[in-house]
Amino acid sequence: MMFKLAAVAIILASVLVLYRAIAGPLVYDRILAVNIVGTKTVILLVLIGFIYERPFFSDIALIYALINFIAALAFLKYSENGRLDM
Repeated sequence: MMFKLAAVAIILASVLVLYRAIAGPLVYDRILAVNIVGTKTVILLVLIGFIYERPFFSDIALIYALINFIAALAFLKYSENGRLDM
């Protein structure tokens, strides 16, 4: 029961962070907010795997965390330079 409450709290926190993604004054605020939502999704995947006793969800969460990290770096580099090759 406690893990389900933690999952609901993470979902509510993600909804609050989505406000910053929509209303952020800078592009960096928006990228950071999307990165935070991605991190909360990783935590939520691990919690769901623990609740339903599916250990392979942690592998999926690890892959998603790596994709989230690389995507955040790519978006930041693109917003700074306007291109990805430099």
